[in-house]
Amino acid sequence: MAMQAAGTDRPATIHDIAVICGVAASTVSRALSTPDRVNIRTRARIEAAAAELNYTPNSQAKALSSGRTGAVGVLVPDITNPFYFDLIRGTQLQLKAAGYTQLLVDTEESDEVEASTVEQLRKSADGIIVAASRLSDEALLAAAAKIPMVTINRDVPGVPAVVIDTPSATSQALDHLISLGHTRIAYMAGPLTSQSSTLRWNALAAAAEDRGVDVRRLGPFAPKTQSGAAAADAAVHSGVTACIAFNDLIAIGMLQRLRERGIRVPEDMSVVGCDDIFGADFCNPPLTTMASPIEQAGRVAVSMLLAQLNPLAGGGSRSRSLMPTHLTVRGSTGAAPATL
Repeated sequence: MAMQAAGTDRPATIHDIAVICGVAASTVSRALSTPDRVNIRTRARIEAAAAELNYTPNSQAKALSSGRTGAVGVLVPDITNPFYFDLIRGTQLQLKAAGYTQLLVDTEESDEVEASTVEQLRKSADGIIVAASRLSDEALLAAAAKIPMVTINRDVPGVPAVVIDTPSATSQALDHLISLGHTRIAYMAGPLTSQSSTLRWNALAAAAEDRGVDVRRLGPFAPKTQSGAAAADAAVHSGVTACIAFNDLIAIGMLQRLRERGIRVPEDMSVVGCDDIFGADFCNPPLTTMASPIEQAGRVAVSMLLAQLNPLAGGGSRSRSLMPTHLTVRGSTGAAPATL
């Protein structure tokens, strides 16, 4: 029967083992974490005492001695956004398979919360995965110099990144709308700090100029369903016949508001979303949207991070991975309304 530590019910510590063996606690720590640094006889006594006391290493103490915590931080700007559901599942499954614990943090669309979280995780995580970072390029580079990092949907030279290629899908969406006769189209922009929103607009503006159609940017809008009402009103006021929204949440909110105003979708206004989140095909009408392999993006990000954490394990390392996207056409887009 295993002995209790010093006659108590508390778990045994390295200090209890040190008392039994007549050695310093630091010697016990070395014997259990780096056995080759301790005399074989001393190590055998320490291991026997540890077994007798049923000693279980403290994870924090182990982290201090090994420099590893066995945990990885995953930061997302809004945990209630369904886009991140599949992403989180992808990182969780891949981390679990590699023996790591996922520490999930909602950074609340705030660069300040994100910065403080990154600093805190330096002590409690081996590395971090940051989705849709709101930090500046300089802040991200500085953070990546202090802790192994992979970003998702944020491309900064010098920081390993998984990039979902939604800019190319915006061109697909534009061609789809042009084929339906639309020539006045709006892009409902996301947050000013969103690199993805800027890249999508740049790609869309370039494609529109090349095709000779009028595309204007409206917003910015918060990436939430509640923002859809303001976005819909802005679209109606601008006189466009079709909209490409920053994400599905804004697009779904637009559908609700347009219905309230008696504006038919797609007969009077066509709407395109982005992300193909859960529920996009349940809308009325079902939402045309840009789909991407979100769960796979999470898995790839973990693989890239593990390559940094275990460079001797082989498998190479990538500094950038581009995930393809495609347009999924549903009922929210249709022929442009006839003009008088």
